[in-house]
Amino acid sequence: MTPAELHTLVLAFPETETGTTHGWPSFKAAGKFFTRLRPEDDSVVVYVDSEDHRDMLMEAEPETFHVTDHYRGYPIVLARLATVDPVWLRGALEKRWLKLVPKRVSKASTGA
Repeated sequence: MTPAELHTLVLAFPETETGTTHGWPSFKAAGKFFTRLRPEDDSVVVYVDSEDHRDMLMEAEPETFHVTDHYRGYPIVLARLATVDPVWLRGALEKRWLKLVPKRVSKASTGA
């Protein structure tokens, strides 16, 4: 996946836009932090279900998933764009997006 493909994927979610978080370019959904691309290691910041889930991902696919000290203590994994499965990434981002946007938006988008 390229940064341009990530940009397209993220902005396909309704009410998602580019912005900044702590001075870094990021993506926001409904005005809240959604994800960002880390240019220092070409990884995308992805919220997961738990720290245990993150650790399992890192153990199963260390060439794709990693974490830095900054993200320890949070249910966040860093996924390298070059090797991340786009289907997995879209699903993980959708879970995060559903937690951020108002119910009316998620219901209209998913048809639920």
